[in-house]
Amino acid sequence: MIRLCAVDELAPGRARRFDVDGLRVALVRFDDDFYAIGDRCSHADVSLADGDVLTESKELECWKHGSAFSVETGVPSCLPAIKAVPTYDVVVADGAVFIVQDKNREVHDR
Repeated sequence: MIRLCAVDELAPGRARRFDVDGLRVALVRFDDDFYAIGDRCSHADVSLADGDVLTESKELECWKHGSAFSVETGVPSCLPAIKAVPTYDVVVADGAVFIVQDKNREVHDR
């Protein structure tokens, strides 16, 4: 597991970028639930963590062209992006947020 931050370091409705172990990860918080997705928009190669958190649809919107990515699946719900971004399992333990890096996981077009 890779530690990203303490639970209280990310407010609900916010996203934050982390660069850890060669990964660029956007951690997103909805109330007490945390989600982690790849932080590179599959269309424009910009940081998704700088975009808007869409709480009702549980998506992270790219600030550059407006593609929105599901934080649960990584799949974009609108153009111009058509490729999914990776997702990571999240574990909250002892007041900290961790991701589980599955080295065998591949990202496929969805």
